[in-house]
Amino acid sequence: MKYQILLSVSLCVSGTLLTCGGESHKQRLPNIIYILADDLGYGDISCYGQQKFQTPNIDRLAREGMLFRQHYAGAPVSAPSRACLMTGLHTGHAPIRGNREFKPEGQWPLPAKSFTIAEMLKTKGYVTGAFGKWGLGFVDTEGDPNAQGFDEFYGYNCQRLAHNYYPAYLWHNHEKIILHENDNGRIGAYSADLIHKAALSFIEKNKDNPFFLYYPTTIPHAELFAKAEYMKKFRGKFEPEKSFKGVDSGPDFRLGAYGSQPEAHAAFAAMITQLDDYVGEILKKLDELGIAGNTIVIFTSDNGPHQEGGADPDYFNSNGPFRGYKRDLYEGGIRVPMLVRWPGKIKAGSVTDHVSAFWDVMPTLAEITGAKIPENIDGISFLPTLLGRKNQKQHDYLYWELHEQGGKIAVRTGNWKGVRLNVDIDPQGKIELYDLSKDPGEINNVASAYPDIVKRINDIMNQAHTRSDVFKFSYEN
Repeated sequence: MKYQILLSVSLCVSGTLLTCGGESHKQRLPNIIYILADDLGYGDISCYGQQKFQTPNIDRLAREGMLFRQHYAGAPVSAPSRACLMTGLHTGHAPIRGNREFKPEGQWPLPAKSFTIAEMLKTKGYVTGAFGKWGLGFVDTEGDPNAQGFDEFYGYNCQRLAHNYYPAYLWHNHEKIILHENDNGRIGAYSADLIHKAALSFIEKNKDNPFFLYYPTTIPHAELFAKAEYMKKFRGKFEPEKSFKGVDSGPDFRLGAYGSQPEAHAAFAAMITQLDDYVGEILKKLDELGIAGNTIVIFTSDNGPHQEGGADPDYFNSNGPFRGYKRDLYEGGIRVPMLVRWPGKIKAGSVTDHVSAFWDVMPTLAEITGAKIPENIDGISFLPTLLGRKNQKQHDYLYWELHEQGGKIAVRTGNWKGVRLNVDIDPQGKIELYDLSKDPGEINNVASAYPDIVKRINDIMNQAHTRSDVFKFSYEN
């Protein structure tokens, strides 16, 4: 049983919503909305420095809540990053560590023994829904979202199919919803709109109950294809792409290839503007229903910016001051924006440099709700940071591994960051070392000057990685 490994968390803290007596606190538990953008870089929203377009609704979360400057994704690619979020484990321990495909469709499933945020919150009476891209197990596998604690799922089960915004079908729980408007390459039903509508409906239906809305949108991943009304706002406003040629429509452009629009710069800005409007509509819905004051809204991204389908992160400065992109373990691949709004609890307009990661979300929500958590997770609650307290615990280290491009490992301990490349070839190869306090762009490798720090990071790399029968570096085969 999944619950046999749990550690009870008993809380009665001033500033949280828990009660100390026998009084039921079901209606006092906060709703939780977790919005996860797809391949949105650290610099892709205006409150983090974007200059070429604005994101006023997302910026509202910063203005009314807390902005994290040192928050990290679980991995530099989709599936393992989301697995870290769901399980509270880093990629040295998480059951999913790469984008491994699963036949006939989807990605390698989370095992049944996994204990997810959704399952945790259901023990406290939450209604749970996931709307967007799953990527952690096909329908009727152990990783099916309905088997991992979600009462309702709507969207793409397979993240590969989520590359396209006018798909042939989406999934509603176990039902395949055929989108006939998109037959034969037509562009009739825009998936992001359908997913967003379903998410708003979930909020409406559950306004009187504590709910957890996990909203892993596909924007701005893979093909860059925005709706016409958004494209009108940006066509002709940016420098032309140097070499990219997109495809607007046609019978073949949905068949596996990215169907990005030729004006990829305009499409990128248009899509993030769409996402910003979606966030605005969620905030408006909370206001209309009178539940905004008892709802935590979190906004972040699953990894750094991608370079496929005409995406041009250098043009938009998508990775901000950092080096690297999606699939890199340099900061640009894993440091992501995170904004948290909780009216009356989080000081409006606050900014934090607390170092946190996806695997910290589970223990944070557990501390807020009084839920039980597994003994062996890697996360640390950042609730003290949210509430402006001084008793915030710190990580001894953060750890990442990537099972692509020859294998990569990275560790952050304090302000030191170590990166090892080509792990499949040389599992004990040289470690690059950077002092993020002086060199956040990871330009100057200072490994030769600090051998003791390199040894410490090497020791962490060796002990933080546990063997997986599914996700192996080549030297483990």
